[in-house]
Amino acid sequence: MAAFKKTNVKIFTKTGPNITPDTIYWKKLGVPALVKEFGSIDYIDFSPVEPHYFAVTCSVRVQIYNPITKVVQKNLSHFRETAYGGSFRSDGSLICVGGEECQVKLFDVSSKSLLRVFKGHSSAVHRCFFTLDKTHIASFSDDKSICLWDIPSESKVTSFSEHLDYVRAGAISPVSTDIILSGGYDNIVRMYDTRINASVFNMDHGAPVESVLFLPTGGVFLSAGGTEIRVWDAFTGGRLLAKLCQHHRTVTCLCLGSGNKRLLSASLDRHVKIYDISSYQVVHTLDYPNAVLSLDVSTRDETVVAGMVDGLVSISRREEETRPTKQERKKVSYRYAPDGFQATSVDTVVCEEKMDLISKHDVCLRKFQYSKAVDCVLMSYITNKKPAVTVGVFQELIRRKGLRAALAGREGKSLSAVLRFLIKYIGDYRFTRTLIDVANMLLDIYDGVDHSMEISVLLQRLAQRLREEEQLTEELLALQGALQLLLSGASVGESNNADSMTDVTNIQPSQSAQSTFVVNIT
Repeated sequence: MAAFKKTNVKIFTKTGPNITPDTIYWKKLGVPALVKEFGSIDYIDFSPVEPHYFAVTCSVRVQIYNPITKVVQKNLSHFRETAYGGSFRSDGSLICVGGEECQVKLFDVSSKSLLRVFKGHSSAVHRCFFTLDKTHIASFSDDKSICLWDIPSESKVTSFSEHLDYVRAGAISPVSTDIILSGGYDNIVRMYDTRINASVFNMDHGAPVESVLFLPTGGVFLSAGGTEIRVWDAFTGGRLLAKLCQHHRTVTCLCLGSGNKRLLSASLDRHVKIYDISSYQVVHTLDYPNAVLSLDVSTRDETVVAGMVDGLVSISRREEETRPTKQERKKVSYRYAPDGFQATSVDTVVCEEKMDLISKHDVCLRKFQYSKAVDCVLMSYITNKKPAVTVGVFQELIRRKGLRAALAGREGKSLSAVLRFLIKYIGDYRFTRTLIDVANMLLDIYDGVDHSMEISVLLQRLAQRLREEEQLTEELLALQGALQLLLSGASVGESNNADSMTDVTNIQPSQSAQSTFVVNIT
């Protein structure tokens, strides 16, 4: 007896996101741990030295977390008002913090002791950073000024006051101790040179600047404000190189990752975009439950920390690849031959018999139980996840001329299940042709039969759905005709241009010169 042929189910490929090496790499970040703080998270900064603690500035304190245990290691709370912008020095031993007290405070990380207090600003200091020589601090304040402080003498070295509004963004050159970059709410990005105590050049970002960042070479820098990130060339006086417009709400901060080969931008739209520095194309997106105010990435991308407007700190750590233990490696099963097994003359290889499983609807079709086969494929777990299986059974019944027998004699739940499936999927272009035949057969069978209220409502919904599909088809056909008209007009214009070019090439030299003279006169 010949083997039963299973129902032919056409598999439709699903379009999904392109799987790239960056997607695989960033997907390895584990499930984020959420830590609740008091107040919005103003700034996050990783220590450049191991074990790479990170400082979270929020409310009236700076908390230093262990990225592995996700527990607070140290707490800096020498503040009477809100603290801003806690930043580590390159050796990880000191941290400077601004705040609403119009001061810049310097702390020893190991002892948590307050070492210096720099006074001179007249308004809140939102950002402060150590310079490359480790002996100075640059601060950016709401009093529209940028100050440079000397750490040993606790005195002001110089200040710049060219901005016309709050200065909320700043950066220090990674290759020079004398170059300072600032961004203000006056939409201007300014670069200063402390050797001449003046602004070198300035650029208009077009929106209040929230963050600025130098690339590692120091010759290119970025500014973020509004929904744009702009890339500038420092060597040509601030020439605009590129605009990145991937966010639909304000971009709040920028940072570098993957050995300075990737740029990360956080926004109030709850997304973090990851760009390839070489092409400025988005390679991955991280989603968060609320608007992101601050973001930083540790060395080798081991940990990604994001601070949100509601006080949540999201800590995502890269999952290490699990390796089998010694006991797991020692476990060997001789029940089945491993891959690549070479049998010898004394071995007897018994082939494993694989049972060919048949689905329930195929069993019913094999027994010519058409109505039961339809009931099997109308179960919710099939219609929701694999509607192609249901349509495949309908196609097989049409081929066998058994569709009428499968649909006849239904009432109540069994009939409503068929109608609900038709209403849901008759507009799907993959199933439309088959389901139209099913709908016609259903209407032929139950025409003139008294139905319950539920069945009447479902029939009305099916009629409404068909009218909507008909209207959509008419609109698409009208659009297709308009597009064909435009394309035909464009093709006629191209052919006329080609003919005119051919005529010009065929003109004799004297005629060509004469025509050129006439054109010049007119």
